[in-house]
This record gives sequence, structure tokens and C-alpha cells, in this order.
Amino acid sequence: MESLKFDLSQGGVRPLNQHLHGPAAELNGQHITVVNPDGAHNIAVGMDAAVKVTIDGHAGYYAAGMNKLADVTIHGSASTGVAENMMSGKVHVKGFASNSAGASAHGGLLIIDGDAGLRCGISLKGGDIVVGGSVGSFSGFMAQAGRMVICGNAGDALGDSLYEAVIYVRGDIKSLGADAQIEPLGDADITALTELLAVAGLQHQPQEFKRVASARSLYHWNADADQTY
Repeated sequence: MESLKFDLSQGGVRPLNQHLHGPAAELNGQHITVVNPDGAHNIAVGMDAAVKVTIDGHAGYYAAGMNKLADVTIHGSASTGVAENMMSGKVHVKGFASNSAGASAHGGLLIIDGDAGLRCGISLKGGDIVVGGSVGSFSGFMAQAGRMVICGNAGDALGDSLYEAVIYVRGDIKSLGADAQIEPLGDADITALTELLAVAGLQHQPQEFKRVASARSLYHWNADADQTY
């Protein structure tokens, strides 16, 4: 595997991203190490190749956004919108993640070892998110498809206006959002949790989690009903 190093203290983010936007045939199999990120924004965004990227330090806004195929590891924390609009591949945050982690992700896997802020998984469209810690309020808001695994607690309005995505929570839920409800775990949930926890390197038992899904009362507006939500 070819290895390259980019020092963001010597030239900033642009040379790194220009390299990562090169022809996929040339990038496939490369291992890129990013040093001295110092919270810079837009690190390793818009990738479309099977390249491995290791960020040694904290990342700013939208790290690994719009990712496709790449495997990104952040040895630190990430600010707003990490792995936003991810299509495929994997993004692993070894620290904490700020607001809107994994927003609108269509595919791929986002792993956050620590806690995540507000609106984690907002408008999720098919990706998988595993959070080792807790998440803030309005996580899973309008999540349309995909799965979220929360190993800690969840804040207010979890899963508000949820569609077909499923959220699994091991800890306490401060409150559920509109149209979200707790349902019994089925065999398919146990299988899904077993796989997602294993790939994230977590040892929790699937039976410890609660399943949160849509009650589907928001799917159709009824003008004659007393809509209290």
C-alpha cells in the first residue's frame, strides 16, 4: 500500500483535497496520513476512491463529508457535520463529534467512540451510525432510512418525525419526538445490532437496547382529525 503524508501546517487543506480528488484508479489502495490538522475545516471531503485516510488530531467542520468508498479515521474529535452526506465507505471518529454528525448520509458507516452533539443522524437516508456514548437533542430528526445505534443516553425529541429509519438506544431517553415510539426488539434487530456492535468494536449485548421506530401517524395528513403534534 502506497503511503503519503500531508502536513496541514505546510500549505493547508487544499493540496490534500486536490490530491484526494484525483483519478480513482491512481488513488485506490493509497494510505494518506494527515498531520497537524489543528481543527481545519473540510478535511478529506468529496472523496470517490477506495483510499484510506488517517487524520492525526482534531478536525473542523464537515470532515470526510460526501465520502464515497474511502476509509477515514480521525484520531481526535470532529466538529459540525462529520461524514455529512456520506454515500459509502467508513468514517471512524476516535473522540467526540459535534452537531449534525452523519447528517443526510445515504450509505456507509459512521462510528463515533465518544459522545455526539445535537441532531446526530438528522435526515439520515440510509447510512449506519454507531455512537459509543450519548447523543444530544433532536438526533434522528426526520431520519428516512438507515440505522442508528446509541450506546449511551439520548436527549430530547429523539427520532422526531421519524420515517423508516430505526434507532437503538442502550441508555435513557430524555424524550421521544413526534411520531416516535419504543417497540419490542425482534430477531432482525438482534442480528443488526450484533453486526453493528461488532464492526464498531463494542462489547454490549444486543438485548440491552431499546428499539425506536415510527408510529407512522405522520405519513398522511388528515384534515378532519385533531392534529395535536
